[in-house]
Amino acid sequence: MISTTINGLDLSLEIRGKTMRNPVGAASGTIGYGSEYEGLINLDRLGALYTKAVTLEPRPGNDAPRIVETPCGILNSIGLANVGVERFLTEKLPYFESLECAVVANIAGASAEEYLEVVSRLEAKAGNCLWGYEINLSCPNVKEGCMVFGTEASQVELLTRAIRERTTKPLIVKLTPNVTDIALMARAAEAGGADAVSCINTLLGMVIDVNKRRPILPGGTGGLSGPAILPVGVAAVYRVSRAIEIPVIGIGGIATAEDALQYLLAGASAVQIGTANFADPSTAEKVLEGVTAYAAKQGFEHISAFHGHFE
Repeated sequence: MISTTINGLDLSLEIRGKTMRNPVGAASGTIGYGSEYEGLINLDRLGALYTKAVTLEPRPGNDAPRIVETPCGILNSIGLANVGVERFLTEKLPYFESLECAVVANIAGASAEEYLEVVSRLEAKAGNCLWGYEINLSCPNVKEGCMVFGTEASQVELLTRAIRERTTKPLIVKLTPNVTDIALMARAAEAGGADAVSCINTLLGMVIDVNKRRPILPGGTGGLSGPAILPVGVAAVYRVSRAIEIPVIGIGGIATAEDALQYLLAGASAVQIGTANFADPSTAEKVLEGVTAYAAKQGFEHISAFHGHFE
């Protein structure tokens, strides 16, 4: 294993007795299953790879077009296209075994039973290949499941608790910003047994073709990501990190080390790079270098030193 110490700085994060060796990860849905980015990024330098969502059955995804550019970001409606859990096990796990970063499987479903079945199959066959699970309760691009669970605190708690009973691996719940009070959802995840939460997923948005007088995306709406949502994500992390005791992982609009530092100073213990991967696959490596340099300059010795500077 690569050391958790970089230039004498310990930037590791421990969750449920397992270590993520640095705070920078690649967000689910932006880097496929990792192998697609071979030659473009050294995945072994990452703290974590969050896989493309895994559902019980293969999903073809939504109709094209699936992505629309917006000012300072993109609107996507991928629809959780993925190979399904069985092909994930047979085709993707061998590659994950070659990686030194933590591999976190992102789990999605249309029903509680589907989430539970996916986790059960991964538990039975994946062994130690997977570091943990990120439970997607926040995708706005599917007609059922995901965000339906993530917008009701009682459902967040019940589903988290049910999944918790099926695994001893680190369990991260991915939260949606499309709610009145994201801190309430975070507390529900914590009450259900989550070991951490990641926030935020994409914001619900729409782009209309004024000439055709209809939305560009076939489904009408999609998930807004990219630099435009950075302040929303930072504010969400600030609120959530003060509402719960478990670690918070910040996502949304990170394209530079300074962006990531905002999340860390707001209360995040780790970050994920998403949309920026499409423009520059080396973004995560550059962010890690910048965070490390900042920590050294500030005299920080551990990730926790980022917190509590402007209470």
